Amino acid sequence: MNPARATFAALLAMLMVVPAAMAKEARCFTSDDGEYSCDFQRLDEAGSFRITAVGKPTFELWIEADGQGFVSATYEKGGRSVPLPGTYFRAKKDRACWKSDATETEICAW
Repeated sequence: MNPARATFAALLAMLMVVPAAMAKEARCFTSDDGEYSCDFQRLDEAGSFRITAVGKPTFELWIEADGQGFVSATYEKGGRSVPLPGTYFRAKKDRACWKSDATETEICAW
C-alpha cells in the first residue's frame, strides 16, 4: 500500500471513531437534581453513556446486560467516581430512563 493510501485509511478510521466519543446536547433528569440541560456522551457500543452539566454531578451508566447496568457519579471536578447502590434497569415506559432496584434513584437522558 502506498504511503498516501495508508495515511488516508488511518485518517478515515480515526474519523469513524471520533463521533462516538463526542458529547451531544441533551435534556437530562435525575431524581436528585430534576430536569436540566446536559451533555450526553456515548461510551461504548453497548450503549453505556456519560452525562455532564455545569453544577451537577457527572453520571456514568455502564450497561452490563440487555436493559441492565451500573451507575457511578463524580460529585466534584477531579473527584473520585462513587458507585451508586443497586443495579439499574431500563424503564419500559421511557427507554431513555434507568432506575435503581435498591433506591428510588432514576436517571434519564433524551
